[in-house]
Amino acid sequence: MTAVIPAQRRTRGGVTAFGLTADQSAASTLSRRQKQALGGVGALLLVGLVLSPTGTGNVLVVAVTLAYLAAVAYRLMCVKLGTTAPEAIEVPDAEALAVPEAELPAYTVLVPAYREPEVIGQLVGNLGRLDYPRDKLEVLLLLEEDDDVTRAAVARVQLPAMLRVVLVPDGGVRTKPNACNYGLQQATGDLITIYDAEDQPDPLQLRRAAVAFARLPEDVVCVQARLGYFNAGQNIITRWFTLEYVTWFEHLLPGLVALKAPVPLGGTSNHLRASALRELGGWDPYNVTEDADLGLRIARAGLRTEVLASLTLEEANSDFVNWVKQRSRWYKGYLQTWIVHNRHPVQLIRTIGWKGYLGFTLFVAGTPVLAALNPVFWYLAIAWFVAEPGVIAALFPGYVYYPSMVCFVLGNFAMIYAGLVSARAARRFDLLVAALTFPGYWVMMSLAAVKAVVQLVLQPSYWEKTTHGLSAPHVPAPAGEAVDV
Repeated sequence: MTAVIPAQRRTRGGVTAFGLTADQSAASTLSRRQKQALGGVGALLLVGLVLSPTGTGNVLVVAVTLAYLAAVAYRLMCVKLGTTAPEAIEVPDAEALAVPEAELPAYTVLVPAYREPEVIGQLVGNLGRLDYPRDKLEVLLLLEEDDDVTRAAVARVQLPAMLRVVLVPDGGVRTKPNACNYGLQQATGDLITIYDAEDQPDPLQLRRAAVAFARLPEDVVCVQARLGYFNAGQNIITRWFTLEYVTWFEHLLPGLVALKAPVPLGGTSNHLRASALRELGGWDPYNVTEDADLGLRIARAGLRTEVLASLTLEEANSDFVNWVKQRSRWYKGYLQTWIVHNRHPVQLIRTIGWKGYLGFTLFVAGTPVLAALNPVFWYLAIAWFVAEPGVIAALFPGYVYYPSMVCFVLGNFAMIYAGLVSARAARRFDLLVAALTFPGYWVMMSLAAVKAVVQLVLQPSYWEKTTHGLSAPHVPAPAGEAVDV
């Protein structure tokens, strides 16, 4: 009989963080000062459009063009550094298995699940493959109190002894970080990680992370394992998604680590020192990309994140509508993270430096904002080549038009080339066609970004559920066997 921890208490407003103040949380989107600053910029823009609409339009086009150039240049620099940076932390199988069980730290695995009955059987099997002493392993399956369908699915499965079901109290926000904070209150491990319900982690991943932490200095409080997809070949969307992950975990993430820039964590397989996580305040229950926010708070505290050479396989989103839902949530969370950490920008710059702040802005804010602006510039480009209207000619005088055209042509080519480089470096030749057709993925990104901006205004903390189980069941490779990312 597996123990079920009941909903023992509710927390005010659903907040179950360990020390975040209102100023550090996305519970409210804009602070009073930020609203005043936004209002001032809006008023200035309105005055400019009234007094000199063409001149104001020129300034806006130049500003956005420079932002595009900076964002593309920063990403390319990360990719370049990622190809030459020191390798991710390697812990060979033999070394991971050689550590005596008595010397391994206690480990807690948090698994938040909401309305996912279709993957419970697979989840239990994947967790059962984890090679870690059972007396030192604690797995907390975090279920919402009113999630009857998932609770019923769990009741039909024989659960291993190290797994406990934790019922998260109903009320307040219903988000993954809120559930994780409730699980953190119950956790007893020295190290903590999160797996999503559909994850298939490397069976030796916990051992590898424990060895890595023993090697690393105390200021490294997080090691992020690599993520990949087991259904990459299902359709063009999963191929694009896989190529994006290959670029991120093989090049961009190592590049950010090499730059000593803040690292937006992945939502799963980030392994943390429990004591540091509690001191940092846990997760922000109101931030829908809580992993990115935690990565920033790690950097602001003068602590570090490293990359672990261990793979967790996930299910790539294969459905267009489902993909847009998931990506719009990620983008909305990126915007929340940037806004929250910019409530005191001078203090932020003092803690992470100008370079870190520039990278944070270009990466975390620039990604969704520029994606949302893409349709505007695509429309302007199409309209110009079709009809050459005078209003566009006025917006793009020669000194603006030619740099913008260079940005448009070379920037797009550079990003496609970066995808080809990533596919080749990872020896994923099945992704070369996806790299060449990647602009189609940009259209999807832009739709998601526009939706994210709208939701940030109307439903900032709404957690849009991602449906899993859309691909054929996948049989994990045996421990120690190589798996393509």
